[in-house]
Amino acid sequence: MNKKVSLKDIAKAVGVSTALVSYVLNNKEKEARVGKEIAEVIRKKAAELNYQPNQIAKSLKSGKSFTIGLIVADISNPFFANIARTIEDEAKKNNYTVIFGSSDESAEKSQDLMDVLIKRQVDGFIIAPSEGSESQINYLAKAKIPFVLVDRYFPKIQTNYVVTDNFQAAYDATQHLIENGYKRIGMIAYKSNLIHMKERIRGYKSAMKDHALKSLLREVTYSRAGQEIQEKMGELLFAKQTIEALFFATNTLSIHGLKFLNNKRLRVPDDVAIVCFDEGDAFDFFYCPLTYVKQPLIEAGRQAVKILIDHIGSADEAEKQVLLAADLIVRASSKKNANIAQ
Repeated sequence: MNKKVSLKDIAKAVGVSTALVSYVLNNKEKEARVGKEIAEVIRKKAAELNYQPNQIAKSLKSGKSFTIGLIVADISNPFFANIARTIEDEAKKNNYTVIFGSSDESAEKSQDLMDVLIKRQVDGFIIAPSEGSESQINYLAKAKIPFVLVDRYFPKIQTNYVVTDNFQAAYDATQHLIENGYKRIGMIAYKSNLIHMKERIRGYKSAMKDHALKSLLREVTYSRAGQEIQEKMGELLFAKQTIEALFFATNTLSIHGLKFLNNKRLRVPDDVAIVCFDEGDAFDFFYCPLTYVKQPLIEAGRQAVKILIDHIGSADEAEKQVLLAADLIVRASSKKNANIAQ
């Protein structure tokens, strides 16, 4: 069995003190005023020798596990998969490992995940909370376990959070359709009390009201979205006055809706214009380039990790609420008389 490489081995190979190596490999070279060149030499030598830190000893010394618990709604959803990857990368830069799980928008499953992660002694949480999980968030606050909410939050609970400005993003998306000459604009959203969905609906309704247009909102339940969306879209598309455009509140709803349009042989944008909230890999395979709201996933992940690590480092750190702007990526699906290659 090969001998495990120690800090002392690296120090001897480079010709510096063990303490200096420790500072560099724990990302504290600035505090110790270690020069960039020698820090680079130390890291390079550590990599050459295949140095692996003793995580158990490190945890005992610091009182930290250097792990973060990440709970999202559905890790297979491109939105959560992308933000999870950013969180993982940012955490690694700070010597943290991320353990994550999907709640499937279930408060009960979220509780189970939280219990497991607390037993694993994670140093803090990043959570996209499920509907009805307020008691879980209150527990973390009372137990003084550091956490940051992402994508959604509970307005009545004072917490750290990093979210998109969902109201403005939805308002701008609806405004875009109106400016393109559409008047009968429907919206498909989830039936939910979560703030991010309520804000998207509020943005849509506000834009319609500002232009004296009738709201044509239809809501579906999360667990039966695939079935219910067919009924709701049928109400909008096959009424006496059919809709001219549709705004989907999530990328998953968009996929369900586009499948329905294809099955009914309705063309985008000729029969109905489309705007989606969030992007998705499947959009690239749709014949018409889709207009979508692009959320700032990388910035959201970076901010969430930074806030969490600041709070892990200091219990007196002030809570932070971050509201990030989204971009509307305009493509052919929301334009009248768009020339779509067949």
